[in-house]
Amino acid sequence: MNGKVKGSLKVDKAFSNPVRNDLIQRAVLAEQSKLIQAYGSDPQAGKRTSAHYHGRRGRRMTMMNREMARMKRIHGSGGLHMRARFVPQAVKGMKAHPPKAGKKWAIKINKKERIKALLSAASASSKKEMVEKRGHILDGVKHVPLVIEDKMQDLKKVKEIKEVLEKLGLKKELERVKERKVRAGRGTARGRKYRVKKGPLLVVGKDGGITKAVRNLAGVDIVEADNLNVSMLAPGTQPGRLCLWTESAVKKMETLGD
Repeated sequence: MNGKVKGSLKVDKAFSNPVRNDLIQRAVLAEQSKLIQAYGSDPQAGKRTSAHYHGRRGRRMTMMNREMARMKRIHGSGGLHMRARFVPQAVKGMKAHPPKAGKKWAIKINKKERIKALLSAASASSKKEMVEKRGHILDGVKHVPLVIEDKMQDLKKVKEIKEVLEKLGLKKELERVKERKVRAGRGTARGRKYRVKKGPLLVVGKDGGITKAVRNLAGVDIVEADNLNVSMLAPGTQPGRLCLWTESAVKKMETLGD
């Protein structure tokens, strides 16, 4: 935690998988699809009308042989008499193919495929060139990936966590993610005025009180190894996020898929 080498950890599976961009993209899209809120129009929209079909031959008010489109029309309502309604091409008619609330947005992905994508994204986070390509600043960072002792999980103050991160060489990275840009478009009026950059991801084996403290650091995310997903390791389907792992988190990654 003071930025010095304490020991070594043998890793066989967690960071040795080939980077598969296609699998990572597929897994991220599958995870994001489950966050989409279902929406749809009222099934009766445009259908609440007394309009009916007048096309029968030999009846009064028929539309046969009158150069009139045979669609449902209002009957006997003053100025609206014989006005078309109900059909999509009519004024105040229904929509042709409205969005339906019953649509299934979730994209399925096989369990083994998802685990392979997760290990692939973890491997990408261990390659210095990929991490730098994603925009992270690694000037003072000695090792990628960074593995920290489990004492880190018990820190409960933002000040203490910030000191540890600076000792690990992440001072410039923390300054980078502080910068915010005003979002273009209507998002400024809908509670997402600023675009916040993605900074380091801290993966812990067990939460000892650190989660609440890390939430106050801009751009820094934290997750337990059991809840880790591909979207966190590869935001926007782009692998190579700078990650800090605790010893216990790396050991859990080694058992993934067993």
